Amino acid sequence: MGIKITETVLRDAHQSLIATRMTTESMLPIIEKMDKVGYHSLECWGGATFDSCLRFLNEDPWERLRKIRDKAKNTKLQMLLRGQNILGYKHYADDVVEYFVQKSIANGIDIIRIFDALNDPRNIEVAIKATKKEGGHAQGAVCYTISPFHDLEQFVKDAKGMVEAGADSICIKDMAGLLTPYKAYDLIKALKENIKVPVQLHTHYTSGVASMTYLKAIEAGCDVVDCAISPMAMGTSQPPTEAIVATLQGTEYDTGYDLKLLSEIAEYFRPLREEYLASGLLNAKVIGVDINTLLYQVPGGMLSNLVSQLKQFGKEDKFQEVLEEVPRVREDLGYPPLVTPTSQIVGTQAVMNVISGERYKMVPKETKALVKGEYGKTPAPIKDDIVKKIIGDEKRITCRPADLIEPELDKIRNEMKEYLEQDEDVLSYALFPQVAKRYFEFRKAQKYKIDPDMVNYEEKVHPI
Repeated sequence: MGIKITETVLRDAHQSLIATRMTTESMLPIIEKMDKVGYHSLECWGGATFDSCLRFLNEDPWERLRKIRDKAKNTKLQMLLRGQNILGYKHYADDVVEYFVQKSIANGIDIIRIFDALNDPRNIEVAIKATKKEGGHAQGAVCYTISPFHDLEQFVKDAKGMVEAGADSICIKDMAGLLTPYKAYDLIKALKENIKVPVQLHTHYTSGVASMTYLKAIEAGCDVVDCAISPMAMGTSQPPTEAIVATLQGTEYDTGYDLKLLSEIAEYFRPLREEYLASGLLNAKVIGVDINTLLYQVPGGMLSNLVSQLKQFGKEDKFQEVLEEVPRVREDLGYPPLVTPTSQIVGTQAVMNVISGERYKMVPKETKALVKGEYGKTPAPIKDDIVKKIIGDEKRITCRPADLIEPELDKIRNEMKEYLEQDEDVLSYALFPQVAKRYFEFRKAQKYKIDPDMVNYEEKVHPI
C-alpha cells in the first residue's frame, strides 16, 4: 500500500520560513497544477495564516480559503486548529469554537487537524465533535516532546483518548523536529498496534534528521507524511516532497506521484523563494541545521524569538544561559510541549529568570495563567513550591477551562455589527478584535476608494 503525502507549502512551509507572508495572489496560479498530483491533502489554512492575512497582508482569510477551494477541485483541503484556542492565543467559548468549525467546513475545509499545546484532551473535545457534526474529517494531533514524563506509553494513551473522543485519524505533531529516526519507528509501531485509525506524521527539518525520520516511520506503518515542495522545504520547514517521492519509487511504499509534475510545481516556487531571500523575508538562519534543537528541545521559531527578546534588553551575551534555563523552566511548569502558546510562555519566563538574576522574581501574567490552570492540565503536576512562588495562595482551576467561559458569540456580533459584510467577519473579530477592525476599515477604504493613508492598518507587533 503506497504512502500518502500532505503538501504544506500553502501553510506550514511559509509559516516556518517566512513568518506566514505568502500572499493568496502568489498561491493561486499553481493550485490547479498541484491539484493534479494526487496528494492526500493540501494544508492551506489555519495555524498563523489567519492572523497574518489580516495583520500583515490586508487580506480576508475566508476569501483566501474560498479562492483556493475554487481551484482545487479534486484534493482535500486541510487546516490546523488549536483546539479551544481556535487560531488565537487564549481559550474561546464553545459557541465560538463550534461556529468557527462550521464556517471553516462551509467555506471549503475537509480535514481539520486539532491539537492542544498541553495535550489536554478536554481542550479538543468540542472541536472534534463540531468537525464530525459538520461532516468534516477530525484529525487529533498529539504534540511530540521529550521529557521524563513523555514515554511511548503516554503518547499511545494520548492518541487512544483522541480516538475515543471521535478522531478519524491521529497525527504525531513534532513541531520542533525532535523525533529521531529509530524513536519514530518505535512510536509509529506502538500506535499502529494500539489504534485502528490512520496515523500521520508531521515534523520539521530544523535538526537535520527529518527525512530519515520519515523513512523509519514509513517502514513502521505510517500512513501519511507532511512534506513541502523543495524551494520551500528544509530548514525550519518540512522535508522536500520530491525527495521523499523519489526515495519511495519502486518500493511497496511508492506514492505513485509524477516527479515531472512535482518538478514543474517546484519551478513555480523557485523564483518566489529568490524574492523572499532578496527581501530579507527568508533569513539564511532558518535554512540551515540547528543542533541546539536536539540539545535544548527548543523549536527553531522559538530560538529566534529568544534572540530578539534578549536584544531588546541589550543582553545578547546571555543567550547560552537562557538556552540552559529553558529545560529547567519547562520542568518547573510540568513539562509542557513547546508549541504556541506554551513555547512563548516558557521562553519568556526563561529570559526573565536570567536577566533579573533571580528565578521567578519577574513573572508574566501568561506564566501565572498556565500555573493557575487557565490553559488546562499540564502533562506532569507542577510542584507545590513552584505554584506558591508563582501564584501564592490563588485558587487553581481544575475543571476544563472553557467551562468557565459564558457563550460569547451574540455579544461579539453585537459589538462589531457596523463592520459586518459576511457572517465570517464575526469570527475574524472574535479572534483578533483590533487587527480585524483595522482590516475592516481598510476593506471599507478600498471599497469606497478612500485614501488608504487615512486608515491606520499597520501593526508593529508580531505575536506569531
